[in-house]
Amino acid sequence: MKVNDLKHILFLDIETVAEKASFHDLDQRKQELWAKKSSFFREAEHHSPEELYNKAGIYAEFGKVVVISVGYFSQLEPQPEFRITAFADHDEKKVLQQTADLLNGHFNHKETRLCAHNGKEFDFPYMARRMLIHGIALPNALQLSGKKPWEINHLDTLELWKFGDYKHFTSLDLLAAIFEIESSKDDIDGSQVNEVYYKASDLERITEYCKRDVSVLVQVFLKLNQLPLLKEENIIMV
Repeated sequence: MKVNDLKHILFLDIETVAEKASFHDLDQRKQELWAKKSSFFREAEHHSPEELYNKAGIYAEFGKVVVISVGYFSQLEPQPEFRITAFADHDEKKVLQQTADLLNGHFNHKETRLCAHNGKEFDFPYMARRMLIHGIALPNALQLSGKKPWEINHLDTLELWKFGDYKHFTSLDLLAAIFEIESSKDDIDGSQVNEVYYKASDLERITEYCKRDVSVLVQVFLKLNQLPLLKEENIIMV
């Protein structure tokens, strides 16, 4: 990848939680559907659907997006400048609409590429599904229908690291450690987001964690493409 191509990439990370604070807050129909879904989990033999509900945020059918952080190169010369911002709200539709507006505005051109870690299996489809649920028209960057594989401009750092080894999963944090990049997990990690949201009611803490994930994501991406890492002063949180 050429350095100039970086200006067309929108790096992103999403944070999701269960759609309700507890299993008992779901209506009867959703409770039955979650019980059926969770029965296939490895832990189902020893845990009830209620106990497994803390995993609901992983699934777009049972979860919601509370934060979407995005990062982009606002300039490449004379020094690169990478800006990170976040859309965060208890109202999921607002978060998704703000993201859709960004993709329909500044990042609405054929060169635009989205980049996330495990984005092809999680972030991109999750956002698209939740947008459809809320009746938000899919931005072109998330619209896959009718496109040929080479017309889908999605980048995935997990896929780049796999080199075709599709049975292998490597976390973003592990890649950061391998490349000696500072971790974003110094406060919380993804497994704690649901608890921080519903028990601590701390959306700001989740937002800061999500923004740090984007800063790690871009550094890992640069390493995978054998490009120079960003200096800390060139990563601007807004």
